[in-house]
Amino acid sequence: MKKEEYLSALEKRLSGLPEKEKKERLRFFGEMIDDRIEDGCSEEDAVQELGSVEELAEQIIGEISLPAIAGHRMREKRALSGWEIALLIVGAPLWLPLLVAAVAVALSLYVVLWALLLSLWAVVLSITILFVAAVGSGIALAVRGDVPAGLALLGAGLFCAGLSILLFLASLGATKGVLKLTKKMIFGIKKSLLKKEERA
Repeated sequence: MKKEEYLSALEKRLSGLPEKEKKERLRFFGEMIDDRIEDGCSEEDAVQELGSVEELAEQIIGEISLPAIAGHRMREKRALSGWEIALLIVGAPLWLPLLVAAVAVALSLYVVLWALLLSLWAVVLSITILFVAAVGSGIALAVRGDVPAGLALLGAGLFCAGLSILLFLASLGATKGVLKLTKKMIFGIKKSLLKKEERA
């Protein structure tokens, strides 16, 4: 693929972005291709090194903030006609409560997800404290002469140590998963805003 074809395809993928952002990115990647050509690459190789248009467009969309995209979308929105305004007003008793309910449910589920994650971390902390307390008490009992009780507490403490390590790893994985989900949700919202703008 030639430079102009690549940049043209990239521009189409970025059509809903703010014009300033889009031009800056296209200029940047155009200069990057030119630099590689000056270094001795063929035009096709220089373009190929950037990767596919889809991947590059997703990377660019991911880097631009959601408020910037939403703000641009609001500024560029066309004026509503009279019948559209009337339809919105007449339908408001139906669509407004449904919209509020849908947003509230989605937000509640997201908050519950973070609350569960926080609870899991609290359990990890509690079991870690239990491990320290059990080992300390076991050693104290063994030193005072109650060796069987001390060994039992040491064993319980070691069990808590193993359990806390497993739960720590599970909590870490769950946290990474929730953060990845959050990133995908934000990216999905950005793409839906851009698609709406492409259709308008």
